[in-house]
Amino acid sequence: MSNYQDLDIYKISLALFYEIHPASLLLPKHELYELGSQIRRSSDSVNSNIVEGYGRNRYKADFIRFLVFSHSSCLETKGHLIKIDHLYKGLIPNIDRFITDYDNLGAKIFNFIKYVEQNWKT
Repeated sequence: MSNYQDLDIYKISLALFYEIHPASLLLPKHELYELGSQIRRSSDSVNSNIVEGYGRNRYKADFIRFLVFSHSSCLETKGHLIKIDHLYKGLIPNIDRFITDYDNLGAKIFNFIKYVEQNWKT
């Protein structure tokens, strides 16, 4: 891989961010700056930490640290989706798929962390 844009976890996280952002705007007005803002920021953080970590990939420990941040933000986003689904059942189309997609992305990030730990040369 020659840059972060070659990483599947980058491509998937960016695509999900582009779906989550407009979906979060469907929340009731009083939630747009609460739960809506939180899910937009956590979804963006999944992707942004992959990019920033890759930018530090010369330092294996830094790269892993940012991948862990990305994984944590992935879990946070899934948690927000579960809360939204519980509070506003049926409001966000495809929310079950989003939850599954973030589950799958979390597994991919976790596996990539293991790969970097075992194979990355500094």
